Amino acid sequence: MRIIGIEPVVFGTFNTIFMICLVIVTLYPFLNTIAVSLNEGNDTIRGGIYLLPREWTIQNYKAVFASGTIIPAFWISVARTVISTILNLFLTTMLAYTLSRKEYVFRKQITFVFVLTMYFNAGLIPNYFLIKDLHLLNTFWVYVIPTMISAFNMIVIRTYIGSLHESLMESARIDGAGEFKIFMKVVFPLCKPVLATIALFVAVGAWNSWFDAFIYTSSRQHLSTLQYELMKLIQSSMNANSSASVANGAGVTAESAGSMVTPKSIRAAVTIVASVPILLVYPFMQKYFVVGMNVGSVKE
Repeated sequence: MRIIGIEPVVFGTFNTIFMICLVIVTLYPFLNTIAVSLNEGNDTIRGGIYLLPREWTIQNYKAVFASGTIIPAFWISVARTVISTILNLFLTTMLAYTLSRKEYVFRKQITFVFVLTMYFNAGLIPNYFLIKDLHLLNTFWVYVIPTMISAFNMIVIRTYIGSLHESLMESARIDGAGEFKIFMKVVFPLCKPVLATIALFVAVGAWNSWFDAFIYTSSRQHLSTLQYELMKLIQSSMNANSSASVANGAGVTAESAGSMVTPKSIRAAVTIVASVPILLVYPFMQKYFVVGMNVGSVKE
């Protein structure tokens, strides 16, 4: 009896220690990056920066925002992320619902075609010519239209829809609802948990993407995304030969920035600027990762 009583205590102790260590290992790199981004550049080169800056400064962030291209690129990235996420969720879920219906005779063939796209890709050059033939080059919609449907997300959502009770759809049909109304009023609301997860995947992918801006819209500064601008800033800082040249490349004069900005400090500031906005979205979706909306909706 004593052994049985001790087991929960031992498990709870080891579980608590493990979770604390996991939090420290996960959180420390981010806190260290914040400390480096708020520390004076030349002092950072000395090393020894852990959780708190040694020489406080915001010059690194001034250097990031001084070029004048970051704010417009930020709003382009926001618009791209929001529109891509909404369209991807709606269209992919609609496709997943269609392919989950057993009465749809072509569902296996169409699913097979979508699965093939996960394993075979035409390559960069054919994709470029396809985008060109579709007249999407140097337009905002080149960020949105190619990402409206995801084969992997479709399979995940279709599997989730398949776990819903068929009696829910049958009840709606008895009440006179058509397929689209069933999808909008029954299926789509019940898919909130999986949609929240997929939304985070799509949003993070759209927010972090920069290569498509480099390939398709690099000649249009007003269509540049935040990640592409930050990539150019990091690249310029990596190629800089001195602190003053980094500051000049970021739009800060050597007299005002001088020895305060270095490639390492610029990279830290860029990392924080790029990651914080998407991190703010996660708390609003966290509850859907755990709680299913269809729990208890049907009783056997």
